[in-house]
Amino acid sequence: MSSTETQGGASPAGADAVPIELKLEVVVIPVADVDRAKAFYERLGWRLDADFTADNGFRIVQLTPHRSGCSIQFGTKVTSAPPGSATDMYLVVPDLQAAREALVARGVEVSPIFHEGTLGDRFTPAARQPGPAPDGGTYSSFASFSDPDGNTWLLQEITTRLPGRVDPE
Repeated sequence: MSSTETQGGASPAGADAVPIELKLEVVVIPVADVDRAKAFYERLGWRLDADFTADNGFRIVQLTPHRSGCSIQFGTKVTSAPPGSATDMYLVVPDLQAAREALVARGVEVSPIFHEGTLGDRFTPAARQPGPAPDGGTYSSFASFSDPDGNTWLLQEITTRLPGRVDPE
């Protein structure tokens, strides 16, 4: 447990504190070639929400994965982060094998399915164990892929959510 967590999930501010509604809506990823990145994510079947330009060279593109409550944005003059520096962003799926096959069918190079040898080893390619997680509970199953700039994505199979989780319909 971190120093900001409390036992039982109670708010440090006290039991009477009203939760603040905060929704993660957009993650900015750095890319070198906006049109190439746009074509890649559209090939994944992601919905194009915006593609706006301004006279000063600013351009912003926003795409959203199917049924996701969070989008990605990229463009020119959007971030100072170097292209390809967004790493291990999660895409949660209910069926990892089906998601992997769908991406491969769209021309994406996806890693074989793997699991952690010990918790936390998903970030160390040498420590990843081949195949799905053997217990289906403590350890998760993953696959990974990169966009043309080297930004990396982890597909994680989650079939059961904790109580209180609200997903968009």
